[in-house]
Amino acid sequence: SQYTCEGQNISPPLAWSEPPVGTKSLALICDDPDAPAKIWVHWVIYNLSPQTRSLPENISSDDLSVLGGIQGINDFGKVTYGGPCPPSGTHRYCFKLYALDEVMALKVGATKAQLEDSMQGHILAQAQLIGRYHRQR
Repeated sequence: SQYTCEGQNISPPLAWSEPPVGTKSLALICDDPDAPAKIWVHWVIYNLSPQTRSLPENISSDDLSVLGGIQGINDFGKVTYGGPCPPSGTHRYCFKLYALDEVMALKVGATKAQLEDSMQGHILAQAQLIGRYHRQR
């Protein structure tokens, strides 16, 4: 639970294999499709170096920028990771990694929608990891 609002709310460690030839950047989106009003965005990262194969636990913005990564804004209104915090029931948390044939022309704080618009026609491959969580209250 250290990755949730009930714990330390730190980002989890993630790892993946080599992206396809021609990958110029990687993007990561984490969202909750089970949120009551809309798909809730927890994390947005873009322009990660294609040589990146993992993100360590509790990665800082400075460490992300060394990897070329830029963070977008989440639905908590912050430019960082926001951990699972479902109001009720069990929710799915989808971590989606995209291999892109271009570096995205986006500044810090772009929204998930802006990133998805920029990625259109540039996705070489994608992978998804789904976790589930319910609060212990």
